[in-house]
This record gives sequence, C-alpha cells and structure tokens, in this order.
Amino acid sequence: MPHAYSDTALPERPVKPAMLRGALGRCPSCGQGRLFRGYLSVSPTCPHCHEELHHQRADDGPAYLTILLVSHLGAPLLLAIYMMYRPSATAMLIGFGLGAVVLSLLLLPRIKGGMIGFQWARRMHGFGAEPAAIEAAAS
Repeated sequence: MPHAYSDTALPERPVKPAMLRGALGRCPSCGQGRLFRGYLSVSPTCPHCHEELHHQRADDGPAYLTILLVSHLGAPLLLAIYMMYRPSATAMLIGFGLGAVVLSLLLLPRIKGGMIGFQWARRMHGFGAEPAAIEAAAS
C-alpha cells in the first residue's frame, strides 16, 4: 500500500550554502564535486558524493536573470559614461557591447549553479529522498 509522503518529514537543507556551492560550480550537496561537465552542461551525478543532479530544471531561468542583471547594470553605467565623457557612438557600441557579452558569459553559469543549488535545497523536481528510501522510512 502506498504511503503518504510529505516534504516536512525530511530534514531541512540550508538554502544559502547550497546556492553558494552551486554558484561556484560545485555540487550543492557536498561542495566538492564539479556541478558542470562543460560550460553549462550539468553532470548527471556528483563525482564525489554521487548525488543525482539530473533532476535540475533550471531551463531558461538563468538566461532571463542574466539579461535582467546585465541590462540593469549596463543602462545606468552607459548613461553615466555618456554624460561624463561624451564618447563617440562607435566607442559606446564596442565598449558596452563587449562588456555585456563578457559579463553575460561570466554570470550565466554562476546563476545556473545557484538555481540548481536552490532546487536541491528546497527538494524541488525530484531532489528529495528516493521513493525506496521513503517507502523504507514509512514502514
């Protein structure tokens, strides 16, 4: 007979350390293993603690947050630079275009790792206990 499962029965995982570990590209569980096997490809399991990481569902969230942060940082800076120094349009396009690309490339994996760490800490999308472990605990 199936048992009722409640997330409240499981111990709470600390969110902040998990998000920081993820943002650093480390496993949100142990902080030792690499979270990514490529630039944005998430490893299916942690090579150190064998925590399953394939459950993550970051999808487009990191890209949206990256665009939000880069644009909100770049727009006031662009206006301030223009008002102070009056650079040419070409210099502004090259400088801020290059800056936006570099900042986006730096932020994207960190934001994705942080989101995966948040999902792990909150036991979202299958990051909770395995069904066999739940069945054994309920018996």
